[in-house]
Amino acid sequence: MKISASIYSSKTQKLPEVIKDLDDHQIDFFHVDCSDDPRVFDDLKVIREYSNKPIDLHIITDSPEKYFDLIATHEVEYVTFQYEDLKEPLDIPAHIKAKLGLAITSDTDISVFESFAERFSFILFMATTPGKSAGIFNKENFRKIRKFRTVYPDKKIHVDGGVNGEVSFILRNMGVYSAVSGSYLFNADKLGSALLNLKSNEVDSHFQVRDFMRPIDEAPILFPKNRSFEKVLKSIEDNKLGFTILVNDQGVIEGIISNADVRKGLIRNIADLNNIDQESIINKTPVVINEDATVIELLRHIKSYNFPITYLPVVNNKNIVTGVLTFINLIKGEL
Repeated sequence: MKISASIYSSKTQKLPEVIKDLDDHQIDFFHVDCSDDPRVFDDLKVIREYSNKPIDLHIITDSPEKYFDLIATHEVEYVTFQYEDLKEPLDIPAHIKAKLGLAITSDTDISVFESFAERFSFILFMATTPGKSAGIFNKENFRKIRKFRTVYPDKKIHVDGGVNGEVSFILRNMGVYSAVSGSYLFNADKLGSALLNLKSNEVDSHFQVRDFMRPIDEAPILFPKNRSFEKVLKSIEDNKLGFTILVNDQGVIEGIISNADVRKGLIRNIADLNNIDQESIINKTPVVINEDATVIELLRHIKSYNFPITYLPVVNNKNIVTGVLTFINLIKGEL
């Protein structure tokens, strides 16, 4: 996941020092907030003087057209427009070559992106109150990120607000492309350590698995009456997660069947595929995680096994399946 550093979050350094410090630590983008202030473009000149890293410009105004020529002149790489401030439809001129994004607050539904989808390449979820530093990440955005990825699989997702080491781990796992960080970076004892936490490590945990898992209605589930070999294969194929979860009529987990389990079953019965016994390919003791587990507890749970874990059924205290976690985006790495 890319990290876009919010340059105005430093309260102690002058802008050239901020830019040089971030550039030395290999930040991915420079995030610049423009709250209807054209003087911001003078700061873009400073960035260009000290670094060739891309500029990630967030424009908050009801008259964005007055910035179009400035955006083109400064060859800004990423430009995001705040949806809630727009009064008229956006008509972006062709001479602007930047990648375009739409920023929405936690209260705005992702459906507003539809009218921008043809020209815009990404969405920016404002996970805290725009313009306020050091806010707490609103966990409603986890659901919105999952939904947006389903509706617009080819669009990139950016997130701004409340991104610390823990939230960064969750966002990386959800396939978020870029996260804006300001207060977390500049309030840390060492900038390099804060960047490492955002890209790879975990810190104090505040969110539970239930906050960011795929809920039960998005999980591959098979009840006893739907367990023919054909339906097992169809569930695995349709959900595209590489496995399906078996539950009893009360929703209590009874096992899972993965692509690997199917493959092993085929090999064992290669002489007579019609005699494959579904019971023989069920993993009846799968690794699971409780929905109340924190992020740190989740990571420790995964690390306690000596084999790779790519997915986890999520259960409550009664062993009823409530969702699922997958780690495919962490395995893929940054795209």
